[in-house]
Amino acid sequence: MFMFTASRYLQELKLYGNDIFESCLAAYAQFEKGAEFQPIPEAHFSTCHSDSIDYAVMERTKTAAVIALEAGWSDLGAWDAVWDLQAKDKHRNIISGDVLTTETKGSYIQSGSRLVAAVGVQDTVIIETVDAILVAHKDHVQSVKQIVKQLESHNREGSISHRVMKRPWGSYESLASGQGYQVKHIVVNPDAALSLHMHKQCSEHWTVIKGEGLITCDDNEFKLQVSESTFIPLGSQHRLSNSGEQPVEIMEVQIGDYLGADDKVRFEDKYGRVTID
Repeated sequence: MFMFTASRYLQELKLYGNDIFESCLAAYAQFEKGAEFQPIPEAHFSTCHSDSIDYAVMERTKTAAVIALEAGWSDLGAWDAVWDLQAKDKHRNIISGDVLTTETKGSYIQSGSRLVAAVGVQDTVIIETVDAILVAHKDHVQSVKQIVKQLESHNREGSISHRVMKRPWGSYESLASGQGYQVKHIVVNPDAALSLHMHKQCSEHWTVIKGEGLITCDDNEFKLQVSESTFIPLGSQHRLSNSGEQPVEIMEVQIGDYLGADDKVRFEDKYGRVTID
């Protein structure tokens, strides 16, 4: 574990990893000062090369001291470490979520979105999410890094994004997509709002499934409640806001020739964002 003041660490980083220091400084300078949400400017931060604090500074500094500590420490850096520390059932399994097992021992099984059934497995890690399912022997869970490299080498979208994407206003989940359409589940938190924006190549249909939302569409402003819907024509400036105390959830259906995130043109945003997301 490292302990230092931010100012002292920055002095050492500038000395031993000046290119990292300059990249971070340039990115920080582009933050929207005073904004509630400050995304890291990708164009500047992407110039920073990847290195750990150990290699970049701590193994090179001449001003560090090392003190031994016995605190039963585990950084829980892999699923086998999580299995070691948690309470287990009579078969030495750790079960979380919608899981059924038979003749299964010494395993860690976690379900996040659907039923997982395990039959006749031992010392196995099974992690289910809406994005993917991991199945690995406990002795090989660290090798998941190799799978990540394969995802990146094949330009798989799962290496850079998730089905459920967090935003400063809430989240959205991509449910289905195909030629000319995309369906999303959008959740807008209390006192939050999407940016005022438009799309050049697609229209949208919004249906409220929970809560009450305030809709802005060009010069019109109106509220929608559960089961009510509205059509957002291509090219219209629009926004969904939530001034209530409970989240607002909508189903969004996009129709158009192009449905990429870079089709968005943003006009106003309470979180200081100026780029597409």
